[in-house]
Amino acid sequence: TAKLILLTGSAYQLTCYFTNWAQYRPGLGRFKPDDIDPCLCTHLIYAFAGMQNNEITTIEWNDKTLYQLKTLPAIGGWNFGTAPFTAMVSTPENHQTFITSVIKFLRQCEFDRLDFDWEYPGSCGSPPQDKHLFTVLVQKMREAFEKEAKQINKPRLMVTAAVAAGISNIQSGYEIPQLSQYLDYIHVMTYDLHGSWEGYTGENSPLYKYPTDTGSNAYLNVHYVMNYWKDNGAPAKKLIVGFPTYGRTFTLSNPSNTGIDAPTSGAGPAGPYARESGFLAYYEICTFLKNGATQEWDAPQEVPYSYQGNEWVGYDNVKSFEIKQNNFGGAMVWAIDLDDFTGTFCDQGKPTSLLLLLYVSGCMAPAQPIEPITAVPSDSGSGSGSGSSGSGGSSGGSGFCAGKANGLYPVANNRNAFWNCLNGVTYQQNCQAGLVFDTSCDCCNWA
Repeated sequence: TAKLILLTGSAYQLTCYFTNWAQYRPGLGRFKPDDIDPCLCTHLIYAFAGMQNNEITTIEWNDKTLYQLKTLPAIGGWNFGTAPFTAMVSTPENHQTFITSVIKFLRQCEFDRLDFDWEYPGSCGSPPQDKHLFTVLVQKMREAFEKEAKQINKPRLMVTAAVAAGISNIQSGYEIPQLSQYLDYIHVMTYDLHGSWEGYTGENSPLYKYPTDTGSNAYLNVHYVMNYWKDNGAPAKKLIVGFPTYGRTFTLSNPSNTGIDAPTSGAGPAGPYARESGFLAYYEICTFLKNGATQEWDAPQEVPYSYQGNEWVGYDNVKSFEIKQNNFGGAMVWAIDLDDFTGTFCDQGKPTSLLLLLYVSGCMAPAQPIEPITAVPSDSGSGSGSGSSGSGGSSGGSGFCAGKANGLYPVANNRNAFWNCLNGVTYQQNCQAGLVFDTSCDCCNWA
């Protein structure tokens, strides 16, 4: 299929973006499809596709080869700009050209949806009328997808969008109630809420506002943004919360002033792998900490920050990801190639450390707990995968996970299933059809 499912029967989405330029990073920062754990995300979105002559197209020389992973394409992005979208939505004929090309593109590559990343309709050089024209485009695409599905007797293609978190961009760009009718999911980019462009330190993705935030700054937090979308007409079950695996960096004007809102003189230096000033991948932040940076917890905003000399970074870590668990439709990660995907930088025992937290912590709304049973002697084995199993002797409590550390364990006589132990509670889960649980990576893998 075009999507990789982690939890059978779960409606919670864990959508993971990865970028087609990560393949060019040096050394351990280089990210290729082989580096993706196919079990940790419900959906993978490949960023980005482009547009030429109002038709969807590839960008990188090897995109079609990388598409063989069966990911989902996103079109647009910050560097893509608004002009191609503005031209495409300007006439009904251009709409139709684009939609026809999208259906052909998705079916040929065996994708099941398209993700729009227009940054942003109605602003950043896009004229005001694009706000309504974006709704029209998505409506026409949804209707075309429904018609095409009936004609060929296949499941309908889906349409999603990555949308703004800045309130002014939201107001300029989206007819929320109408747009929400036609989008299957809405990926809210709740990151880049502060950065070196502001002239003072600030968190990349704070959960709540800082006590001194006033005016529009009081809106630059995950809690306010998600509730703004919901309160203005987007169904909570369609809203997907953005989780960043990177931080925003600053150069302090005065190295002795290291708190929130401290004056800055510009972006922090680029890291050795992501190679972008004002920006560090999570694994680069781990190195920053290992090299002696001081880490502080920003309690009002429920996120950390760190500093050393005149370099300052606001970011997310395992603790803040856990706190950001939510009651919306799921989580969206930008991007898995910025996480500690090799497991060599952060010393947390697992690759994709932040992503794994979203999975294990319960943010993925796992299957209902199995009813515990009385402990049985350890020589009875570990169970049959039928929903009842031994606890392994007199470890105390009942159920397979009683007395066991949090983590994933194989199910005897059922290679497709695995036990997920969380705080002593037993959950049985299954890999996607055709995959088996692999103890070498604690993941679902090809047999």
